[in-house]
Amino acid sequence: MIREIKAEKIKDTVKRLLLQANYEIGTDVLRELGLSLKREESATGKSVLQQIIDNHRIARQDRIAMCQDTGMVVLFVSLGQEAIITGGDFTEAVNQGVKEAYTEGYLRKSVVEDPLFGRKNTGDNTPAVIHLELVPGDRIKIQVMAKGFGSENMSRGKMLLPSAGVQGVTDFVIETVQKAGPNPCPPLVIGVGIGGTLDMAARLAKISLLREIGCPNGDIHYAALEKELKERVNELGIGPAGLGGRITALAVNVEYYPTHIAGLPVVVNINCHAARHAAAEI
Repeated sequence: MIREIKAEKIKDTVKRLLLQANYEIGTDVLRELGLSLKREESATGKSVLQQIIDNHRIARQDRIAMCQDTGMVVLFVSLGQEAIITGGDFTEAVNQGVKEAYTEGYLRKSVVEDPLFGRKNTGDNTPAVIHLELVPGDRIKIQVMAKGFGSENMSRGKMLLPSAGVQGVTDFVIETVQKAGPNPCPPLVIGVGIGGTLDMAARLAKISLLREIGCPNGDIHYAALEKELKERVNELGIGPAGLGGRITALAVNVEYYPTHIAGLPVVVNINCHAARHAAAEI
């Protein structure tokens, strides 16, 4: 049965989620920061982690941005194939929601209209990057992410040969984090996408950042890889804010997809401790 969903409802939902994501860190992130504070052995690292926790609590309480870089908006939308959008255009509704959230919420506008020539600011943080997937049903699930570029700039992709195997993937992830050093504002949430094509691996890496911290991949092999990668990253000694310590990563999430016999695409998408995302279903 076909179900109508008004474009204004989509706009309002995007706006609400973006304000929530920028003001309120996820309970899973806050919980992991608290556990990390207990595990951290460096006095400086402990101090940094406590300041991060305090900052997140102040942002939630005072309804202010938890970080000055309020990110570029990325949406993952699961659109039920029995739902139809009425009263407006879907993309325009999304971008209007972004505009209202960043303007009325006093969030920094960081998007430029041309990436190479001129780089003039659009003035309202639009347009968003929208990943749309058709699914069964008549509902729309919207997941928003406010992705800061201090961490995005440290992300990398590589086409490995299949012979590189698990060791090649592991080495690439560790090398990427090591080269990033303090730049992405650790402690980090690290997303790893493996398989498909290069663009699919990039999508997987980013969507893995939306997974709740503490929920491993459902496949035992990939869950074990996540555990090993987190341990290896935390052995690097980069630590909170890059000032040294045991806690460089809060989580490493891996997602995978079938790929061609001749390839092994891998993308590492890094997120800082301000892992801002929120979701709702309409």
